[in-house]
Amino acid sequence: MATVTTTIKTELCSFSDYRVYPGRGQKFVARDGKVYFFISSKSASLHKQRVKPAKVKWTPSWRKANKKFQTEVSHRRRSKKAARYQKAFLGLSLDELKAKRATAAKAKKMDPKQAMIAEAKEKAKKLKGAGMKPTGGAPAKQAAVPKNLNKPAMRK
Repeated sequence: MATVTTTIKTELCSFSDYRVYPGRGQKFVARDGKVYFFISSKSASLHKQRVKPAKVKWTPSWRKANKKFQTEVSHRRRSKKAARYQKAFLGLSLDELKAKRATAAKAKKMDPKQAMIAEAKEKAKKLKGAGMKPTGGAPAKQAAVPKNLNKPAMRK
């Protein structure tokens, strides 16, 4: 079933610019023959007093003059995401920083014990290249060898 839309003829209030529906408001004809429609006696009274609609806060003309209307389509501004970039700092060059980060990433993937061993080996290589012996720290322990390797496993 199609819906039928009906339109109602409305007039605009001469003072407030509100719509005046049939059966509402009042019509005023001035001596010069000009016809005025008012939505209420309040707006008719203010018009008679020659008050400017832009001076009365509740009128749309005041709201337009003072930019109180919300814009019909408001677009949120999209802020650009800050671009991340690396800088050298505290005496470290960018290459050294990248190398440190790479080793840290490898260490995270490794088992903590293996990471410590790998780190110790790297330090030893650096010291060996410089012609120095590693100093300090406890000697590396050898892996514990299980006892009784020759015994056969017990069966139930």
